[in-house]
Amino acid sequence: MERGTGVTTERDGIHGLYRDAWGIPHLRAGSAPELARAQGRVTALDRAWQLEVERHRAQGTSAAFLGTESLAWDILARRARLADTARRCFDALAERDPESAEFVQAYVDGVNDGLAAGARRAPEFAETGLAPGRWEPWTPFAVWLSTHVLFAGFPAKLWRAHAARHLGPEAVGLFATDGPGTSGSNGWLVSGERTVTGQAVIAGDPHRWIEDPGVYQQIHLSCPEFDVVGLAVPGVPGIAHFGHTGTVAWAITNAMADYQDLYEERLRRTGAGVEALGPDGIWRHATRHTEYVDVRGEERVPVEVIETDRGPVVAGGPEGLDDGTPLALSLRQPPRVTADLGFGALLPLLRARTVADVDRAFDQWAEPVNVVQAADTEGGTLHRVAGRVPERSFANRLGPVPAWEPGHEWTGWHETPRAGLTDGIAVMANQRGPAAPLGIEFAPPHRADRIAALLAEKEHWAAGDMPAIHTDTHLASAAPLLDLLAGLDGLSPEVERLRERLLRWDRRMDATSADAAAFAAVRSALVRGLAAQPVFAPLTDVPAYPEALLPWLNLTVRIGYALEHLLRAPELYGIDRAALAREALEETAARPPRGTWGDTHRLAPWRALTTTSFAEPGLSGDHDCVLCTSAVPGLTDLAARGPAARYVWDLARREDSRWVVPFGASGVPGSPHHRDQLPRWVEGELVPVVTDWDQLMRETDV
Repeated sequence: MERGTGVTTERDGIHGLYRDAWGIPHLRAGSAPELARAQGRVTALDRAWQLEVERHRAQGTSAAFLGTESLAWDILARRARLADTARRCFDALAERDPESAEFVQAYVDGVNDGLAAGARRAPEFAETGLAPGRWEPWTPFAVWLSTHVLFAGFPAKLWRAHAARHLGPEAVGLFATDGPGTSGSNGWLVSGERTVTGQAVIAGDPHRWIEDPGVYQQIHLSCPEFDVVGLAVPGVPGIAHFGHTGTVAWAITNAMADYQDLYEERLRRTGAGVEALGPDGIWRHATRHTEYVDVRGEERVPVEVIETDRGPVVAGGPEGLDDGTPLALSLRQPPRVTADLGFGALLPLLRARTVADVDRAFDQWAEPVNVVQAADTEGGTLHRVAGRVPERSFANRLGPVPAWEPGHEWTGWHETPRAGLTDGIAVMANQRGPAAPLGIEFAPPHRADRIAALLAEKEHWAAGDMPAIHTDTHLASAAPLLDLLAGLDGLSPEVERLRERLLRWDRRMDATSADAAAFAAVRSALVRGLAAQPVFAPLTDVPAYPEALLPWLNLTVRIGYALEHLLRAPELYGIDRAALAREALEETAARPPRGTWGDTHRLAPWRALTTTSFAEPGLSGDHDCVLCTSAVPGLTDLAARGPAARYVWDLARREDSRWVVPFGASGVPGSPHHRDQLPRWVEGELVPVVTDWDQLMRETDV
């Protein structure tokens, strides 16, 4: 055993933990289970605080050391039964695929091996008084569920119902655009016929909430069966989303499919507990028990956990919502129904040699539903949807449906669509692409169209060309507002100068651009003006849904993201949009932004401890740019979401691949590798993917 690492080694250096110049872990072991254990241990050493925060969030126990700010999430995690679903998924995997279950168990053993040592390195444990706990075999499943339970955006169904209730059914289409936290990812595949090497290149950037430590972990896993580099999710073994085995590489984007349903439930209390009315008119027993959430510095909070035949009740109960609304909502999602998260794909992906192998592996995928792109050195390519989407009525997709009415049951599973390449290119940026039959709301086509247009500018591409696409800042969605400004007349000289300046602007949201800052200021003023219109006032009065779901029902946020649709609509409830644009222009001219877009459009990462602070950089990009660093027009220019990683997979030479994450390989504040990649990430630069073991440092003391 190499001192301090806990990873099996031999004196000739074949097995063990290695690091490259960026502190990225490279692991060698004698078997897949040994490698999983090593991956778990090194993740615990590098990211103990992150792992324990995620474990507690998945279990609904984070408020015990983080305080009241985490209470709303803990209540949702308990009511949605995330931990119980995770247990079911592990038990089912162990029964049907013991090898994959052993792989997960080995990872958990490694995490438990390393947590105590990792916690000693992480100051957050002492700051909060948290002691490292113990991971169970099902904990990685719970972390995955917790990370993705809101990924499909089921709270958007609440917004659609709310908007339609007050404005009519046409409001659903007017506000139809991606909502908080659901899109922004880019992925593109350039086949060998369009590259300088004759081998394919895959590139992209998953878009998520930016967290510190980051949600993706750069890692290299090697054993006699396989040798894979990729982006792992801390707390989950293997490399599910983005990987390169040397002969085949793959990547994913969110398919924007709709696969979670909300059911309005009629519940009643009886002497035996709680009953729910089913579609056959019969009242049936619903399971019920009470759990208690401990809150740091406060009284613990009781949570009634109810589950009907549809699923766990996530809002309301027999007495309705807290405001007296007679409503309860249950959540039905595939993992709870099937006890399957798709973890049976983890080992087959690591062992993949061709796109056919990747294709077969993703046949087992379940959650979340993704669009997969893959290519191999034999010239094979793949562009498909992977995941589990239920067949049911169209009404289920739009909003909550009554559980007591027939016709809303799940009747089977959709086939996952496939797509080909066009002129040797495939682009996916959460737009209405191959997954169109499976969803309701998709991202606007601007990012996908822009990537396709850039790739059409020349015939042959190299891996080194891709960062220029990653960092493109052209904002096509600026057009409706600029068109509105162009039609104004009778402006004062000062306001006219601002208008003419914006109409000459190159529509690039560069951090150094004062014009971009001025445009963003006008846009935010217009969003606020629209949100203040009396016709929208009823939308500000939302039912007392759980706090964790309320961001999806914020009127200003919804108008900000749907602004393009609202300005393009032939008519908008009698609102004089030109007059509001004039007012927004005048407001901005009277109080112009000081400085450039990057002065206010700054990185705002999520941290479990808000007491930790850093001077975060200004950013280029915007929500509909390829460089998708999302502000919330009308509320803030700060960017809490953005590229959680960038990658370029080169099939000609894996060592010519590149990647970067927002911060670094280490989750330990003060570590040399905690934030060393941040300057590269901000500037759009990538760091090398090292695969030559002779270029790595073998770590002997952690």
